[in-house]
Amino acid sequence: MTAVHSVADAFSTRECDHIVAAIANIPTDDALLVGRNRDHKQRNAELVWMDDVGDLTWVMTRLIKLVSQSNKHQFDFDVREFAESPQVAKYDAAKGGHFAWHSDIGRGLAAGKRKLTLVLQLSNPDTYDGGDLEIRPSAHILLANRAQGSVSVFPSFALHQVTPVERGVRHSLTVWAHGPPFR
Repeated sequence: MTAVHSVADAFSTRECDHIVAAIANIPTDDALLVGRNRDHKQRNAELVWMDDVGDLTWVMTRLIKLVSQSNKHQFDFDVREFAESPQVAKYDAAKGGHFAWHSDIGRGLAAGKRKLTLVLQLSNPDTYDGGDLEIRPSAHILLANRAQGSVSVFPSFALHQVTPVERGVRHSLTVWAHGPPFR
């Protein structure tokens, strides 16, 4: 099993810019942790849930295909559904945007069934500093592809973080594939 499956150019620059533009005027929510807790020392970001955005069904169609292919060729987990809407996160340097080490499995009905996490890089990496997605599936830290339109898929139980954004704004889209809880 590969620890992280990366797909370069999964979305075009134009498609990424379109997604960011589509959420630009949608009111954001303060990012919460699993269990509905707020802790800006752990995570400081603003979120828009894709269910709140107009017609972007093509995005979810593409995400489902990417997760399905990654799972088939890399992970072979028992994945059965997408029980949560994708979220677009905005990590702003002016607001201390970051997300410290965590896993995506936790308390809560949907969080306990998360099997795979997919992160789509929406921002051009030249527009911000910091904001690296780091994944630690073992003793070694892997750096996710920063290229706009790239996708990283990894087991939801893997520790990962978004380092503090030091300049500019980083946008990313995250969705989870769900199945029976791990045993």
